[in-house]
Amino acid sequence: MAIELKVDRFEPEHLGKLNFYLEALDRDVKKPHENPAIGLLLCASKDSEVVEYALSRTLSPALVAQYQTQLPDRQMLAAKLHEFYALSAPETAPPADPPSKRPRKRRSP
Repeated sequence: MAIELKVDRFEPEHLGKLNFYLEALDRDVKKPHENPAIGLLLCASKDSEVVEYALSRTLSPALVAQYQTQLPDRQMLAAKLHEFYALSAPETAPPADPPSKRPRKRRSP
């Protein structure tokens, strides 16, 4: 995985550079049993239409996201964390039926 952080607005050429890094990872680092590298490009701001145009013909799996320079409210983060754990927790299986109670044979003395 390649993660690139840009301190400015998204520009299509950023995606070209990220694709270069992904290709290098796939050729030089990736093992035969691994999937192709994924890129994550974090930008200070983005124009969704420009991102859509830039990604429309790319074959590399890449994401473009806008980041914030200030953390969200602590209570909101805690609520989102609880929500995430609730969604990712494995389903609790229904309790198994108790073993059937069979009468025990009495041994004769």
